[in-house]
Amino acid sequence: MATANFDITRKFVRVMRTRPNGLIEFEFAVGDPDVAVELVMPQAAFDEFCAANHVERVSAGTAPFDADAADADFHWNLHQATHQRFR
Repeated sequence: MATANFDITRKFVRVMRTRPNGLIEFEFAVGDPDVAVELVMPQAAFDEFCAANHVERVSAGTAPFDADAADADFHWNLHQATHQRFR
């Protein structure tokens, strides 16, 4: 990532899933959608959070890294860690 492209005014949300109990699992990033934290909120709080932060939605299918990279095995999120088996 080039430093010139890092813009802290841009905020990103990638919804990972909605749980059966209504909680939204999502990733939130500032400046670069590839560096995110994972959060869980009820729908109403999530909507308020997105509005307050003026987020840009990123597609859930959009990989946060180059899947063909040599270190791709080290890129995962907590949802993947709890729902799939790793090598």
